[in-house]
Amino acid sequence: MSDAGFSWNGFADRAELAAALAGHVAGRLTKAIAERGTGLLAVSGGTTPAKFFAALSHIPIAWDKVTVTLVDERFVPASSPRSNAGLVAANLLQNEAAAARFVPLYHEATSIETAAASDDAALRSLPWPLDVVVLGMGGDGHTASFFPDADDLATLLDPSSPRIVLPVHAASAGEPRLTLSLARIVAAGFIALHIEGQEKRSAFENAMAPGPQKPIRAVLEAAPRAVEVFWAP
Repeated sequence: MSDAGFSWNGFADRAELAAALAGHVAGRLTKAIAERGTGLLAVSGGTTPAKFFAALSHIPIAWDKVTVTLVDERFVPASSPRSNAGLVAANLLQNEAAAARFVPLYHEATSIETAAASDDAALRSLPWPLDVVVLGMGGDGHTASFFPDADDLATLLDPSSPRIVLPVHAASAGEPRLTLSLARIVAAGFIALHIEGQEKRSAFENAMAPGPQKPIRAVLEAAPRAVEVFWAP
């Protein structure tokens, strides 16, 4: 399966996928460090990436020169079981990768809008553009926190947005969210979409089919280079 906007990488099982994706990401980060002295990685949460995080954490690269941040985050503290920062701390920032610098999106604030504005200012000091971004996807075709029912979805999906971090309100999201803008995501040197299971494969194929545009398709269409899709049953 291939298209102008993506390349399909299928694997026999999830452990094989995790190892392959970890190798690709480590290679890209090593190349970035060699070329500009630093690497910038954005990762996603959810249940899918834990094996990938664990595999990546064991690869011996110059992690002290890598900054890790999140593609998106729920408006909950790191102690919450729904926190993406908590997932990353427990599964990625271990072993060799414990030396990496982590920049979270969540911090206490009076509102999600205030938190997003503060994040937007704070993250401007990072070494943009992203060298690597690893996206996930929901069964509804959302990626990052670009939910189909989000308020002002057009703003979230604006490829020319000057913002780094945006607030998200969507009934299907559960909590308010913080997300990197589409503009920052598609500027990454390497964009991977990590999905697993037949249901997610069907959802991806549905999103790529003619019809109303799903958020994941908007990202693929805005990206100047092919997104690498990593899938296993």
